[in-house]
Amino acid sequence: MESSTETKVNDRREDETREHPPLPASEKDLHWKQASRNPRFRLALIVGGIVVLVAGFFLWRYLNSYESTDDAQIDGHLNAVSARVSGHVAKLLVNDNQYVEAGTPLVEIDPKDYEIAVARARASYQDALATAESMQVNVPINTANTGSQLSAAQAEVESGRAGVSIARQQLEAARAQLEQAIANDIKAQNDVGRYKQLVDKQEISHQQYDQAVAAARSSTAGVAAARASAAAAEQQVAQAQAKRDQMDANLRAAETGPQQNASVRARAQGALAQAQQKKAELDQALLNLEYARLVAPVSGIVSNRTVEVGQNVQVGQELMKIINLDDIWVTANFKESQLRLMRPGRQATISVDAYGKKYNGRVQSIAGASGSLFSMLPPENATGNYVKVVQRIPVKITFDPGETKEHILRPGMSVECKVWVR
Repeated sequence: MESSTETKVNDRREDETREHPPLPASEKDLHWKQASRNPRFRLALIVGGIVVLVAGFFLWRYLNSYESTDDAQIDGHLNAVSARVSGHVAKLLVNDNQYVEAGTPLVEIDPKDYEIAVARARASYQDALATAESMQVNVPINTANTGSQLSAAQAEVESGRAGVSIARQQLEAARAQLEQAIANDIKAQNDVGRYKQLVDKQEISHQQYDQAVAAARSSTAGVAAARASAAAAEQQVAQAQAKRDQMDANLRAAETGPQQNASVRARAQGALAQAQQKKAELDQALLNLEYARLVAPVSGIVSNRTVEVGQNVQVGQELMKIINLDDIWVTANFKESQLRLMRPGRQATISVDAYGKKYNGRVQSIAGASGSLFSMLPPENATGNYVKVVQRIPVKITFDPGETKEHILRPGMSVECKVWVR
């Protein structure tokens, strides 16, 4: 079959050669000279040359109007969902690769322990609040009591001072009466001696003598009574002074009323602070109870789910990731020689390998260092084995608004990027 086809082709070529035999070399030169003298041929050559130059110019300008790379991929936020409290997983409410809205319940941890903690914290807070309220009530009562005690103590001190003054006056009077009684007794005793001589001489009657003796005895008794009155007055003075000292002590105690009020207020403030501490503990218990129900922090696709029902999770343990498809971008690793005219805001065209579609975007920023510096083993050129390698700089390119509303792009997809630099 193949040999018959080749035979036909060869026969056709032989027929064409017979109809149009090749010109000799001299005739070819003559034919070319004649054609080159033709004005139309010259015009065609000129026009063709101009077209080639124009096409080459535009081709050169187009190829220099952008920088492209296929070392690029889609990036996005990988929002990790981790447990904020420990416990057994009671319910698992989502599946892998499920789209969820922000705030959608994801996992429920057994809340019984945290409900008990909330009840205990609420009881402690109510007890502390009642104590603080009672202490607050005592503040004005204690203030009023100390004020009245101070006034009463001041009045008592004044009364005590007056009582001491009166007692001293009574003592002076008793001492004066004692001196008078002593003087009367001395006179009466002297009168008895004189009357004794007169009665012995019978110059006076025995009756007068007996009256003198009775008066002397009465004056002696009066001296004793006056001396007792003076002693009693001295005791009253001592008692009045002791009572005044006690009243002075009561006044000094009453004058500490402001300090007592400050102490009562301080205890009331301490009780209020204790109540606030219990309130904070109650709030923390309520938060822990709320944390037992994990919700989606953002809208996106559930991925890398590692939690199962009945699993005992710890604080900070990662359970799954939420991929936010509303906030994705492209990380394009351009060669350092391609960054000469690249600036933030430059328009970019993004071709996604997975779908063969093109998207519009713009350069958002250029990384602060080359990608090799962020590697686990960055290059160290000072070691001596230096080899120059063209470095690549990550460039962040964001999609124009509305370009990713279909939610079909995924972080990690390979793309090709063109950044229009002219």
